[in-house]
Amino acid sequence: MNQPLAERVRPKTLLEYVSQQHLVGKSGALTNQIKKGIVPSLIFWGPPGTGKTTLANIIANESERPFYTLSAISSGVKDVREVIAKAKQSGGLFTTKNPILFIDEIHRFSKSQQDSLLAAVEKGWVTLIGATTENPSFEVIPALLSRCQVYILNSFKKEDLEALLVRAIETDPILKTKKIVLKETEALLRLSGGDGRKLLNIFELITLETEENGKIVITDKLVLSKVQKNTVLYDKTGEQHYDIISAFIKSIRGSDPNAAVYWLARMIEGGEDVKFIARRMLILASEDIGNANPTALVMANATFQAVSTIGYPEARIILSQCVVYLATSAKSNASYMAIKKAQQLVNETGDLSVPLALRNAPTQLMKDLDYGKNYKYAHDHPDNFVAEEFLPEEISGTSFYEPGNNQRENALKDFLKKRWKNKYRF
Repeated sequence: MNQPLAERVRPKTLLEYVSQQHLVGKSGALTNQIKKGIVPSLIFWGPPGTGKTTLANIIANESERPFYTLSAISSGVKDVREVIAKAKQSGGLFTTKNPILFIDEIHRFSKSQQDSLLAAVEKGWVTLIGATTENPSFEVIPALLSRCQVYILNSFKKEDLEALLVRAIETDPILKTKKIVLKETEALLRLSGGDGRKLLNIFELITLETEENGKIVITDKLVLSKVQKNTVLYDKTGEQHYDIISAFIKSIRGSDPNAAVYWLARMIEGGEDVKFIARRMLILASEDIGNANPTALVMANATFQAVSTIGYPEARIILSQCVVYLATSAKSNASYMAIKKAQQLVNETGDLSVPLALRNAPTQLMKDLDYGKNYKYAHDHPDNFVAEEFLPEEISGTSFYEPGNNQRENALKDFLKKRWKNKYRF
């Protein structure tokens, strides 16, 4: 057999499917839909190797629907239209079970490619199932996204990965002929990074290269000695995708431009999506710099717009400029912590009433009910300020925003202390 292990043991039914119990467990969001064969258009969002393609195949098998598949990497608008034409002939409006069109890496489809799907989905010629490792809110056009339900697939847990190994040993025609002992699995699980396909690929490599006296004993030492962890510069679809972007962000947060530019170069040489890099810097500019340097957000936003227009190779220069600027900027997570605290309090206290003085009063009835009564208009007072309570009575005086210790936010501290006296104490 030339098929890789992951393909040979790919589950064909829900009973064989491992993990994602929130979707396909007894009370999972998809379970009843699959059993009844009433499946809406879906988008599966999750890291590589979490069973997106497998689940799409199972849905087609168990609902007894024709199944068509396209890869966004190699398919164009013409390919989409040809598959939709075939789907219409095989089912579409002429049967209650519409064909399923599965598109892998749908986030790589251009706007025109995604537009070509709209009529087929809207008119019921096909049931679309898209798979993506990127946030569909950013990568899928709103018109198509609104016609699909989005389900999140999570990285495999330890017990899920161990179950995959056991299932492979027990069901694979090749592995069944070998005497395999799973003495230790920590190294296998760690190297997989929660990616089921990667786990099985590593496991197959080990079993092909290791056999003594008709027996294969899997130990952590054996796994680490066999797996060459540095053979790939950058795997933009696997574990390194997440590890390197993490190192990149932490280097900028840690104010180390040298390290940040190095990790940027790793991503660029690996062909990482330019918008993915720019989007992460946009988030960081607010989360980790914030009001310590408000221009950082402006810079990051300008970078995102610029690289989206220009693309590689010139975009690398703009990315590098922004990386150095963000890394050498003063840092503060005060705004991030403020909204985090405020959301936590909202979840704890629920929908507290807006104070009457702050309510909108567009009608006479509302005015009669004292909406807006006694509100003090700040611009009618010295320095355009008046001391008034703007929080609900139940949480009056609660503090969320605590400025960081940097030049700009120290000035904000002085401003707030001068205005609010003892109410804002830092």
